[in-house]
Amino acid sequence: GCTVKYSGYLGNWNKLFCSNGNSKYPRLMKLGKDITLWGLEIGLLSMTKGEAALLVLAPEYAYGQRGCPPSIPPNTTVLFKVEVLDFIDSEECDAFFELTCEQQDRLPLEKVLKVAATEREFGNYFFYKQRFRIAKDRYKRALSILGRSSSRKAEQSQINASKLLLFLNLSLTYLRLERADRALKYGELALEMDQGNAKALFRCGQACLYMREYSKSWDFLTRAQCIQPFNHDINNELKKLARYYKEYKEMEKEMCCRMFDPLNSYG
Repeated sequence: GCTVKYSGYLGNWNKLFCSNGNSKYPRLMKLGKDITLWGLEIGLLSMTKGEAALLVLAPEYAYGQRGCPPSIPPNTTVLFKVEVLDFIDSEECDAFFELTCEQQDRLPLEKVLKVAATEREFGNYFFYKQRFRIAKDRYKRALSILGRSSSRKAEQSQINASKLLLFLNLSLTYLRLERADRALKYGELALEMDQGNAKALFRCGQACLYMREYSKSWDFLTRAQCIQPFNHDINNELKKLARYYKEYKEMEKEMCCRMFDPLNSYG
């Protein structure tokens, strides 16, 4: 799949007939499915992420003898300005998920890890486009194929490293979805694999603060601060926690005063 910024022209680059230039977040498209012009597909396959190009497509590589009325006349050469913003090769993933569970289990670990990494890449793409629900589903899809265990220490270490990244990504994604309980769950799963992971401790601290579990949040965040004492985000979160806790105690004190005030008024 790829995200492409494109503009299609007729004539001497003077008649625009299609464009997604106004889109802030162009959608991820599949070659051969969403992008069906033969010449455009060939051109994009020859490009790399971040590359821009001007493509001149003869009719046989574009809309053919019939054209595409009313926009494209018959036998028309069209011109495209294209820029590849992102490129993720999904072919191997698509083929993998078409297999049965038994067939997947028989594949080499290297292939499984590669598919999981690509799915995580898709998740990252959707996360940065702020499409958090889709990102969450892609991360979980990657996690679903990492259930196997290995008697070889090196292989198990590779599986755990891949799972750790996904746990951290899911924890952050659930924070964005305002599901702090789920964010805490995945943060704690990451800590089971790596007790000294500052990022996992930070995520758990953020989740507990969101749920107003101030004592637990303090514990997680101070542990993270011990590992990374100069981390700006951790220190800011601790300041936020102190402020929220102070406001909470003041509100609690005020409520107590209101409760006992009627009693005091009777002397």
